[in-house]
Amino acid sequence: MKSSPSLAILLACSFAFIIVQLDVTIVNVALPEIGRELQAGVSQLQWVVDAYTLGFAVFLLSAGAMGDRFGSRSVFLGGFALFTLASLACAMAPDALSLNVARAVQGIGAALLVPSSLSILNAVYAEDRSKLAKAIAWWTAAGGVSIAAGPVLGGLLMSMFGWRSIFWVNIPICVLGFWLTLRVVPVLRHSGPARSFDVPGQLLAVIALTAFIGAVIEVHALGLTHPAVLAALVVAVAAGMWFIRVEQRSAGPMLPLQLFKLAGFAQAVLFGVFVNFAYYGVIFVLSFYLQKVRGFSVLHAGLIFLPLTGTFLFANITSGWLQARVGSRLPMIIGGLIGGSGYALLGLFGISESASFWAMLPGLALIPAGMGLAVPAMTTSILASVSKQQAGTASAVLNTARQVGGAMGVAVYGALVATPATAAILAGIDAAMAVSTALLLGGALLAYLTIFNQGVKLCHS
Repeated sequence: MKSSPSLAILLACSFAFIIVQLDVTIVNVALPEIGRELQAGVSQLQWVVDAYTLGFAVFLLSAGAMGDRFGSRSVFLGGFALFTLASLACAMAPDALSLNVARAVQGIGAALLVPSSLSILNAVYAEDRSKLAKAIAWWTAAGGVSIAAGPVLGGLLMSMFGWRSIFWVNIPICVLGFWLTLRVVPVLRHSGPARSFDVPGQLLAVIALTAFIGAVIEVHALGLTHPAVLAALVVAVAAGMWFIRVEQRSAGPMLPLQLFKLAGFAQAVLFGVFVNFAYYGVIFVLSFYLQKVRGFSVLHAGLIFLPLTGTFLFANITSGWLQARVGSRLPMIIGGLIGGSGYALLGLFGISESASFWAMLPGLALIPAGMGLAVPAMTTSILASVSKQQAGTASAVLNTARQVGGAMGVAVYGALVATPATAAILAGIDAAMAVSTALLLGGALLAYLTIFNQGVKLCHS
């Protein structure tokens, strides 16, 4: 791998993460207009976000198995192709149901892209873990900037071309990523045995996650005691317990449970859940706040998110530099503290019927700064805790957990603001900020109490 054009490969992998992360947030500013045109309620609009993250989450582990069996490059190319077709279907969707189905397929395409891109990077930089940390920092920076720029780009496109343009824009990006991958990414050989697809495990995971998140989304509209909600919760618990039993007994499990016995692995995964739950949920409710409570145009609302972009990029690059010197643990602690402070400041001073942009700015700057420090370190600590043969599986586990956390954040926080009353919306957002603050500070404490053996010693390996 020394002769590989590693920087060009990093660029190709970054294109994938850009498009995956862009579609997490670019739709948020478009939700009110999508709701008006397609006559969709809040629950249906939550599914516009959650169908994507759910499709992403439940197929990540299978995507890792596909990478092991067919090669990371082939799965990576397939992800670009599927994402392109799904984006086309989203752009042409005639109703909310069609849009949400297409969004779920987009999520499956994203699932093919993320673990395969990390597997490619892990192979390219396998002999130098310090360079791997820096490469992951740049990879994360690309995704971080795109997730922060999503509302801004969405606002610009919406103001000129309407909501369907936010899906049309994916197509040239995917085509460019596909072409670059064909040009620069080599065929990677996997030294380990091919993993099983574990069909029973995959089906049970899909059932459990879909039932659980669906119940959370619908509980506000139907009530906790509604038969449909109760039935979904029962199915989720039963399928989840059965899933664990199947994985314990399987010779080739989709989710190798022994990974969670590795030093720092489970803690880093939980940290990722906290980060995504808070961030995805807050971006969702802030879009509603800016347009429904403050009455801002879609472009104005998008521009208010602009401070998220610059601090993401700076913090991601700083994280890679810092990890190369002190390891993964310290950036996670500092990142959690900074991110938690950002949510606290935004909740205390930035949310009201008349709060100025300058009152929101400190929180909007600190939130991505904290995430930008913590997320690359979290990812590197996961990869450093496993062998090269387990890198695809480990990254799939982490990203599955993060996407479930993000979907849950949108569902829970969305329920808090699913009301026409301004005072109730503001109270719901205040509650969301308080929960997010607690989650990030809890993540910092978790990192402090946990010894990431491989991550702390990264700079010496």
